[in-house]
Amino acid sequence: MSTFQAPKGTYDLTPPRSAKFLAVREAISAPLRNSGYGYIETPGFEDVALFSRGVGESTDIVSKEMYTLTTKGGSQLALRPEGTASVLRAALEANLHKAGNLPVKLWYSGSYYRYEKPQAGRYRHFSQVGAEAIGAEDPALDAELIILADQAYRSLGLAQFRILLNSLGDKECRPVYREALQGFLRDLDLDDETRRRIEINPLRVLDDKRPGVQKQLIGAPMLRDYLCDACKAYHEEVRELLTAAGVVYEDDEKLVRGLDYYTRTTFEFVHDGLGSQSAVGGGGRYDGLSEMIGGPALPSVGWALGVDRTVLALEAEGIELEIPAATSVYAVPLGEEARRVLFALVTELRKAGVATDFAFGGRGLKGAMKSANRSGARYTVVAGERDLAEGNVQLKDMESGEQQPVALEDLVAVVRGKLA
Repeated sequence: MSTFQAPKGTYDLTPPRSAKFLAVREAISAPLRNSGYGYIETPGFEDVALFSRGVGESTDIVSKEMYTLTTKGGSQLALRPEGTASVLRAALEANLHKAGNLPVKLWYSGSYYRYEKPQAGRYRHFSQVGAEAIGAEDPALDAELIILADQAYRSLGLAQFRILLNSLGDKECRPVYREALQGFLRDLDLDDETRRRIEINPLRVLDDKRPGVQKQLIGAPMLRDYLCDACKAYHEEVRELLTAAGVVYEDDEKLVRGLDYYTRTTFEFVHDGLGSQSAVGGGGRYDGLSEMIGGPALPSVGWALGVDRTVLALEAEGIELEIPAATSVYAVPLGEEARRVLFALVTELRKAGVATDFAFGGRGLKGAMKSANRSGARYTVVAGERDLAEGNVQLKDMESGEQQPVALEDLVAVVRGKLA
């Protein structure tokens, strides 16, 4: 047992379960790669101000959950709690928006960090795959991203997820709603911290999950009643495009999401088999974020889907992904000469694209064959002194148990033919 353990609220990914996480990342990113989204990777930490300006100082993420540090040079940094602000910062810094092809379509995958109370589905270190479309205001772009996320989940076999959809208005109509909402909230029996939110970002109060607060919110003014004509038309087009694409969604007039930068379209993917941590992903439009962090006006939209929660959703539905064995061929040498010859053959098989492993450590036949079974290999190559003297190896089919001699010089071609 090691002296050290993973920090509280984090987890290690180890085989064989780690293969499931890789498969989920691949499935989520596949529709993006097929739709013009290029891969982007950003540092694991950023300037604290990037998140306080973009995500919002009134959010729990910034006020309570960020891991912050002071460098030896005195700079204030934060481990990234989410991906959008970092991706937009990187796109602006690289002047991707000036290349003349808007929107800039990017996807990413990585680890994020929030100091939260650990529980099932909520970790202090978690993994997401995200997508951002930067520099275009178009209902079709919002619909595209929702459709691609829906496509990714359905490709995994998930069926018990729901898509919640809402509009948060824009800089024209939201201030009117904000004033009406503040007037309603100020008359409620709320704690001091919640009252502070009323003045900074009252929409965040609607996102409060405490039953005592939710009970008092009955009768609160609804944003839908304050949307301007332009926002109504925009949202209706998003809804029509989703319906035409066969994507089922639910209108949720209370859906706010936990970040300050969202405007107009906002959406969330929830799975009812995960208990209180039912959100598996979400996103929305953030037309003013670029200006918040010092860039030009670049209307944008994006989402992030949680890899860990998606895996939990798969397990809740009892879905077993078809993950191919990591090893196709396992080589078992019997003796020093066979060890040298088979090791060279393993290298040749790998060069030919065949996933191959080797019985290291000089184990006997019985122990090596147990390792071959555990590896999941379809074929085992066994060779001893007599085989080598005849210029052969023994190729064993691990499913049927059949074994046949194969000439050394023919092994690569024979194996590739059987695996084709």
